[in-house]
Amino acid sequence: MVITTIIFLIFSNKGTFFSTIIKEKISWTLSNKKFNASARLSGSFIISNYMIKTPGLLFREAMQQEKPLQVVGTINANHALLAQQAGFQAIYLSGGGVAAGSLGIPDLGITTLEDVLVDVQRITNVCPVPLLVDIDTGFGPSAFNIARTIQSLIKAGAAAVHMEDQVGAKRCGHRPGKELVSKTEMVDRIKAAVDARTDNTFVIGARTDALASEGLEAALDRAIAYKEAGADFIFAEAVHELDQYRRFHDATQLPVLANITEFGQTPMFTRDELHQVGVSIILYPLSAFRAANKAAENVYQHIRKDGTQAAVLVGMQTREELYRSINYYAYENKLDQLFNTKHDDRNK
Repeated sequence: MVITTIIFLIFSNKGTFFSTIIKEKISWTLSNKKFNASARLSGSFIISNYMIKTPGLLFREAMQQEKPLQVVGTINANHALLAQQAGFQAIYLSGGGVAAGSLGIPDLGITTLEDVLVDVQRITNVCPVPLLVDIDTGFGPSAFNIARTIQSLIKAGAAAVHMEDQVGAKRCGHRPGKELVSKTEMVDRIKAAVDARTDNTFVIGARTDALASEGLEAALDRAIAYKEAGADFIFAEAVHELDQYRRFHDATQLPVLANITEFGQTPMFTRDELHQVGVSIILYPLSAFRAANKAAENVYQHIRKDGTQAAVLVGMQTREELYRSINYYAYENKLDQLFNTKHDDRNK
């Protein structure tokens, strides 16, 4: 039996840290004396005096340390690094973001597991912050499809997922016309996901879209069933009233996620307001993506109209700021060290 986990190594040279984070997957068999078999349940591994924590355990710890936990959408690896530098303890990859940002298509169940995995791997390759991933309805109709999804995401370095109770031909959670599978079918989806976990610390959330189409009591009934099936948290979509979050928390006694997306069905509740009604996770799925898109539109329009970008320079990230965010100089210094070269001009 092989168990795979992740180590983030930071290399140093003569006391100067080479701060580029490199993800390395290391496997141990249960026969390896350095591996503590009971650690699979706790999510930590002690290898030659180093404690290694799984992404799932890091996400769980973040929920304990920050109440409520603010989770921001990171549309790509660069945004993940920016979120890390801003101090966020968890980040998010939106299914709608993958569809719109990576493929330029609507969030209507068109994307595949492979589409999502590409973006997950790009993020986890450079950013150690635990990543919550939107897996829509599980990427397939059978328990085996869902199992493949869960195991693939664990291998790719994700920390957590949420799966929803819409039909396969899903719609955006804040749009009309949503159709749901039966409570029994969604329970089966969750059971398949939980059973497929190769790491018991990996976090599996259940999203219900029932509030809009079936009402609060039916949505609460579904949430209770999803908890009993093994869900680690409840994601109630398109909530209109603040106290409805309290109802989900009281009914399930599970962490509740509030999706505070812009221009949707849910008001812009504040962190303090959500904390007061028992919300454990606050999600801002596409805030930076929307802001970046609007900024890009503005730049394109100015260049097209004025023949220069001079008027919009003030709103741009500088070259130096970009270099700092991606640890450019650490890479350059590594090349200088390897090949005995030196470049003093850091502005080119």
